[in-house]
Amino acid sequence: MTNMSTSTSRHARGTGSPARPGRSRWRYRTIDLVTVVLLGVAVGVAFWGWSQLYQVLSALSVFAFPPLGGLLSGPWLLGGVLGGLIVRKPGAALATEMVAASVEALLGNGWGITNLISGAVQGIGVEIVLAIVLYRRFGVVVASLGAALSGALGSIYLWISYYADWGWDYKLIYLVMFAVSGVVTAGLLGWVLTRALARTGALDAFGAGQELHQRRKR
Repeated sequence: MTNMSTSTSRHARGTGSPARPGRSRWRYRTIDLVTVVLLGVAVGVAFWGWSQLYQVLSALSVFAFPPLGGLLSGPWLLGGVLGGLIVRKPGAALATEMVAASVEALLGNGWGITNLISGAVQGIGVEIVLAIVLYRRFGVVVASLGAALSGALGSIYLWISYYADWGWDYKLIYLVMFAVSGVVTAGLLGWVLTRALARTGALDAFGAGQELHQRRKR
């Protein structure tokens, strides 16, 4: 009786193992929804700050070759990667990226409402990779692949919206630059940030935090 009560109490707080793992992968807890919003807002403010710096960096002579601008675009993929790695629910990556894009647009970045389209396209890239692994793998490889596909899809959207007059050589170079930048500044960085947050105990209610505790017990 004591063990059952303890298990039920832990599950109610979101810190124990769920009774039905299959169903829990699709069911959002209140803490999941709150975390998606908080992550999205925090990353959205960071996006806005990066958009200000982007205007300065993109004007440098080193980026005179337009496709190299893709190297500056990776940080805008961080929301989707963090949402996917931390919340680990279908749709979390997309929702986090969308909230972040909305916050950035509200703060003002020069791209306005099209920010939401970019956020949706980029968030879907991470979701596709997580869906392929059935939302059961959240390591550095999955994070990097999610960021790479997010950057590739984001590039295609930009081809259509802003760079329609570019030749295919420019377009493909931009796509590669965007994907590489995404792997480094969103995939790898997102994975490192998730692990760092887990070490503080902030993610104890999530898989990332529970996995850390399990490794420490071994």
